[in-house]
Amino acid sequence: MSAAGPLLVALPVVAVLLLTVATRPRSADPVAPLRLAVVRAVLLGGAYAVLVVEVLGAARALTRPAFAVAWLLLLVAAGTAAVLRRRSALPARPSATAPRPVPVGAALSGGGGRTPAPVLDGGQPGPAPTRAGALAVALDAWRTAGRGERLLAGTVAGLVLVELLVALLAEPNNFDSQTYHLPKVEHWVAQGDLDFWPTAIHRQVTIPPGAEYLLLHLRLFTGGDHLHNLVQWAAGVVCLLVAARITAQLGGGRRAQLLTAFLLATTPMVVLQATSTQTDLVCAAWVGCAATLVLDGLRRPTGWGTVLGLGAATGLTAVTKTSGLIAVGPLLVLWGVAQLRLALTARPTPGRPTDDADEDRRSGPVGGLARTVAGSVLILLVAAVVVGPFLARVTADFGHPLGPPRLRESIPMERHDPASIVVNALRIGHTAFDTPLEPLRRAGAEAIISGADAIGVDPQDRAITFGRELFPEPAWYPDEDRVAFPLTGALAVVGLVFALARPRQVEPDRAGSLRAYAGVVLVAVLLHTAMIKWQPWGNRLLLYAVVLAVPLAGLWLDALFRRRAGDAARGRRSVATLTAVAVLAGSALAGVLALSYGFPRRLVGTGSVFTTADWDTRFLRRPQWADEFRWAAAAVQASGARRIGLVQQNDNWEYPWWLLLRRPDGGSPDLVALQSVLPERPPADPSSVDAIVCTGSRPACAKLVPAGWRLEFDGYVGYALPPGR
Repeated sequence: MSAAGPLLVALPVVAVLLLTVATRPRSADPVAPLRLAVVRAVLLGGAYAVLVVEVLGAARALTRPAFAVAWLLLLVAAGTAAVLRRRSALPARPSATAPRPVPVGAALSGGGGRTPAPVLDGGQPGPAPTRAGALAVALDAWRTAGRGERLLAGTVAGLVLVELLVALLAEPNNFDSQTYHLPKVEHWVAQGDLDFWPTAIHRQVTIPPGAEYLLLHLRLFTGGDHLHNLVQWAAGVVCLLVAARITAQLGGGRRAQLLTAFLLATTPMVVLQATSTQTDLVCAAWVGCAATLVLDGLRRPTGWGTVLGLGAATGLTAVTKTSGLIAVGPLLVLWGVAQLRLALTARPTPGRPTDDADEDRRSGPVGGLARTVAGSVLILLVAAVVVGPFLARVTADFGHPLGPPRLRESIPMERHDPASIVVNALRIGHTAFDTPLEPLRRAGAEAIISGADAIGVDPQDRAITFGRELFPEPAWYPDEDRVAFPLTGALAVVGLVFALARPRQVEPDRAGSLRAYAGVVLVAVLLHTAMIKWQPWGNRLLLYAVVLAVPLAGLWLDALFRRRAGDAARGRRSVATLTAVAVLAGSALAGVLALSYGFPRRLVGTGSVFTTADWDTRFLRRPQWADEFRWAAAAVQASGARRIGLVQQNDNWEYPWWLLLRRPDGGSPDLVALQSVLPERPPADPSSVDAIVCTGSRPACAKLVPAGWRLEFDGYVGYALPPGR
């Protein structure tokens, strides 16, 4: 990393922090106002980052200076807004006859005043504390917390910090990242624009690039991939904050919020992806942001700023991973229904409107209805601005906004009869709830296969199964691409059932909102099983649903522990609550083990981030390829070749070539594809290159090597050079 790298990376970080200050709610009504400000800031920052890439890409200016200027502009704007926000929030100087303000210490202790003490972002409305007051409230919250709450908070904080350490130490080594996530970024840097390129790996251009857009900023600022893992780590932190805020919005207090954060933080898939260059946590973060903004609109009309936030969350989800829209769609329907209900029950009131609710009452049902329709249109327009340019490029090259038929048919379900959907749902559930207990896994799989045969559905049907994969597939092992979440999932299912059937037992004051939210989560899961084929690594595709469902588990556990406290006072102990405590302990153990022994980044054992060399870390998925790539790259570099042709198949690793064949000055190598699946992007002529590097199939490579060239192969990797080189 260059000396300027850390300073440049600090620009977006500081800009988002200033946006958090600038967008903090002015009123005391919002639940968890600090977390709401974080949601607003990350949505603004994320949408800005995407639009910067699109605008500069259209101008063919994807360069470090251009990106630095763009973030400096946002930094200045955010700083100005933050200063104005702080000034407007300063209280007026009290007059001599005005009552003296209650000291912070007195307010915290409950004495000296009738106003209840504020809880720092604790999910309850209250006055926004000053900086000193916020620190005092935070310290008081820690002092007043019980041992259980401290243990929950300490575990979450410890996991997040250790994940940060792993993210900083480990080189990117995710399989898909080697194939298409990171090569995307390198192509953009080499081209200076976002135009599609000839490639044999269609996912480099057809899969939505939202997460890679964020990586591009880090790539240009640092000159490498040293900080790439931090994008998913930051997304994981956002998921924790959002899930805790959703819990607060549904009526949960401090313990319920901590339980939610604990369950999510200890979910092995979250632990492993938080140190990865995958994209599922980024998608889950945007979906979670949409959910928490929607919940704000269940009880009061939504302001235009929040409408813009919903549009940004929708667009960011679509440009990151379209499967996340399976949840965002029902969430927006819930928002629209709630806004219409509020509009139809509004009553005009005299006087000057002071907020959106007063404005709707003043204008009556017609005005409220118009605002809801206008807000819905604005959400779609903002989302289109964010994702539209990418969809336009895909449509221009493939004639369809969802890409080529190969992509449209590989992941989405091709059969939608009830029997096929049921079988698909059962297989997805079996993989999501997998455990190390082999007899249990085998018995469950056999039951599903037998049941499928009984209702006339082939459990391996390609129309409901991805590629050539076969069900069942073990998913209990802590692997970032497929690890199951039986404990978190079981608690989420129980919480979902109680929220739908007996919401008043969970949160009496929020029963309606709780049931409505649980209904949306259920609809999202059902839609997922009806729209996405089963695949061995399908658990990571469910990560957005896990983030949405965990608050239901936290609320149910909190209600269970409240009843336990009453039972304990009467000398009784509930078997259910003791079981829940055991499950929480198991969840903590699962999270710690995933962080310690997870694959392909772990703290201890073979492949530890502390003992494994950087290059070897990149190849932990395929250790035998590490020397093979080096061998071929060394031969090509020794030949003096400058323009190098690529021969590869759809799932081959391309990214190592971008690292090994860089120019001496650190510039991008001149890599061109000798195959192309893009109809409008023909491949390069093999005779126009100075050397050829190949991965995968030797016969496929030999077909493209010009006559008289020397072809060498070592296992997975090969190269070809013309005579005299």
